[in-house]
Amino acid sequence: MTYRVCFVCTGNICRSPMAESVFRARVAEAGLDGLVEVDSAGTGDWHEGEGADPRTLSVLEGNGYTLDHTARMFERSWFARLDLVIALDAGHLRALRRLAPTAEDAEKVRLLRSYDPAARDDLDVPDPYYGGRDGFAACLEMVEAAADGLLAAVSENLEGRVS
Repeated sequence: MTYRVCFVCTGNICRSPMAESVFRARVAEAGLDGLVEVDSAGTGDWHEGEGADPRTLSVLEGNGYTLDHTARMFERSWFARLDLVIALDAGHLRALRRLAPTAEDAEKVRLLRSYDPAARDDLDVPDPYYGGRDGFAACLEMVEAAADGLLAAVSENLEGRVS
């Protein structure tokens, strides 16, 4: 049975596609690509149909990641098929939990940095959109720092399904 994870940020052109790319690579490295489906979306439709921000692509490619991406908006109906919805900041977390049709669906929403054991008080991945390339590089570092913890949690959930 496939475990489905969706990363969500504002416009789906910076943070969430970056997280999607990194996590997809971690899933493949772990040999779980047939068991875990990874995608991303935005809370709004501002960039729907567009590709990822060129700075996102540049930072990803410079660090060995690939991404084939078209921005889209998260839809309420997706909760029914998703196992985990990963918000990139507290605003997305609140918006997604409000959008969730049931309390059980709201529980599927988690902050990405909550999977980073070194992250303390501020669990937001800041939006790099209005800054320079450095903000995108910092975003990638935060995403990578949380990816292993997220992979461990997803792997544990997969084991629970098989048992």
